[in-house]
Amino acid sequence: METSEDPNKLSSTIVDPTTQPLLTPHNYPGQSSLDPEDQTQFLQISYNFGPRPFKDLPFLILFALLVLSTFGFGIFASVHKNPHHSQVSSFTYNFTSSSCTLQSSSSSNNFFELYSSDSSFLKSLIWTLVVTLILSIPFVLFVLFLLKRYTKQIVYASLPFFVIVPVFLDIYWFVACTVSSKCSEDFPLAYRILVLVFVLLLIGLLVWIFVANWHRIELTIKIIGVASYALSRNLGLFGVLPTLTLGLLVYYAPIVVFLVFARFNGEVVPKEKNGDFYCVWKQDKWVPAYYTFAILTMLWSATAMIEAQVYVISGTIAQWYFSKDESGPKKSMRSALRHAFGPSSGTVCFSGLLICVVRMVRAMVDNARQEDSGIVNLILRFCANTLLSAVEFVNKFTINFAAITGEAYCTSARMTYELLKRNLLSPVFVETVSTRILAGIIFVLSTIYAILVFVVVRAASHLGVEAYLIAALAWLLLMVVLGFFVHVLDNVIDTVYVCYAVDRDRGEVCKQEVHDVYVHLPISRGHSSAAYGARSPLVV
Repeated sequence: METSEDPNKLSSTIVDPTTQPLLTPHNYPGQSSLDPEDQTQFLQISYNFGPRPFKDLPFLILFALLVLSTFGFGIFASVHKNPHHSQVSSFTYNFTSSSCTLQSSSSSNNFFELYSSDSSFLKSLIWTLVVTLILSIPFVLFVLFLLKRYTKQIVYASLPFFVIVPVFLDIYWFVACTVSSKCSEDFPLAYRILVLVFVLLLIGLLVWIFVANWHRIELTIKIIGVASYALSRNLGLFGVLPTLTLGLLVYYAPIVVFLVFARFNGEVVPKEKNGDFYCVWKQDKWVPAYYTFAILTMLWSATAMIEAQVYVISGTIAQWYFSKDESGPKKSMRSALRHAFGPSSGTVCFSGLLICVVRMVRAMVDNARQEDSGIVNLILRFCANTLLSAVEFVNKFTINFAAITGEAYCTSARMTYELLKRNLLSPVFVETVSTRILAGIIFVLSTIYAILVFVVVRAASHLGVEAYLIAALAWLLLMVVLGFFVHVLDNVIDTVYVCYAVDRDRGEVCKQEVHDVYVHLPISRGHSSAAYGARSPLVV
């Protein structure tokens, strides 16, 4: 190490502390120091407004080959389909040629019987769903406005309903089942009391969770308010994201047609049983393999589209965050779309592949739980679910970081981990509390709407039990729409969180209102806060 005492040389090495990141990394026992290249790379973390190179190309090429193969074999299946697939019953065994021959017979057209038990029910159902779908758009904007302006009031007003609504439904079911003779026969009084008490215990557990985490509610309210404001500055996302979903459905349409035509690939062959010959349909051997191939393509495409939507949300919000203009840069969504389906398309495909594998493994684990309940299987399921949850959690913030910097997936994962570790930020709080409160809010709002629908339908028509079904379907439709809204807002919260971490790492403040809120986030438990002192928001 250089030990020169030259004062000029010494002074040249002194750096103004105001130019350094707010929290410089400390080396803990057993923690290796970062390489100089890594430190330089981390200090340059910011939104990449310039041109971005293509990343993770092998995964993009693999995805493209998978899609092209699916469409190629699908076209082959459509061209080579056997027109006699639906006429197997018209074939008879010919002993002379030892084959099945088609007999000339009048073809009977089979139609699906469409029946309606009550035209009033169908009319009420259709009108209810149409009105719900139309009202859902202004309803989402109204909820966003409430969360932006009156976050504290809407959260505190919804919290009692987290308890009142389940209690009301539980007691209502108990009374209605007791009054109904059929329900009373199906569920004896002892079972009804058991269900009533069990649900009340679950509600009591929910109340205890609220009380135990009451000190976090106020911070969560501020986080939701900041995210709602950020989303209100980028309302175009509500048009872009549904369009991407619609594009996925259009992309699915030919694959579904190919799967239908693939079933028609085969031939009618004779089969002997107990000395008698009859004709059966024999499918080509490659058809099951194509089904597996096409379904995997559809699953990967779905998860890749979800990750692309997250990328677009993150890219758009990050541009707003790092922009000095309050309204954000123009064409920010177009830029995010261009990056998601251009230079970072390989990263999106890689992320989608990971999530696809996680979902399939989780499905296999859940299936194994139903088949075997041994202690070894229980331990393996616990380990598998823990690992899968960790992968999903890391992926969530990695795709946010990739949208900001344009880095490859693995590089983004490593840099995200190091970024949060250096700034002692715990993403668990942002991930859990705000998401659950938002889910509770939309559940309460959807339930209140369903109750109103039930009252209106019962008053406007003479439907009986069907009114419950109409209200339940209206509740489900509104839950889906509001669930999409929560999905978007949840990703906005995560993106602002990562942007805040980048700000702290660079010692800058791009959005003062964000720093005033996120500075109160709990410090990661994996590090000691005593070495860093209390954190306070930066003011510029």
